[in-house]
Amino acid sequence: MNKNDAYFMDQALIEANHAAIIGEVPIGAIIVQDDQIVGRGHNLREHTEMGTEHAEIVAIEEACANLKSWRLNDCEMFVTVEPCLMCAGAIINTRIKRLVYGSKNENAGAVESLYHTLNDPRQNHQVRVSSGLRAAQAGAIMKKFFKDKRKHRK
Repeated sequence: MNKNDAYFMDQALIEANHAAIIGEVPIGAIIVQDDQIVGRGHNLREHTEMGTEHAEIVAIEEACANLKSWRLNDCEMFVTVEPCLMCAGAIINTRIKRLVYGSKNENAGAVESLYHTLNDPRQNHQVRVSSGLRAAQAGAIMKKFFKDKRKHRK
């Protein structure tokens, strides 16, 4: 872990809380280049009615726009929950050099839980991965969100 990792994961947790407030699954993502945030995102699928509007994709799109490049070679991503297969593919395709994520996603995680997409030697790009940073906080946000959602259904 790097010295600023905790700060950037806290920023991703802020994004996750923004998602929860608006009724989206509370996942947040931050993209960093040279210790500066160049992209932020949280889930927006319900609001946009677009299945691809995951936190990671939103943050990647903002970073690409800010850096005026699809190549994010010098960037790191911080995300509260292990990325799914779609988001892992976007991380590879934009050449992000490092991923730091909080809690595992046993149901759909494509980094370590179900697949090892980011470190598959058959890919043309591999990503350094660190996991578990602020996992308890990220997991707690998710549990509370789904508990509240179930309570409102009754």
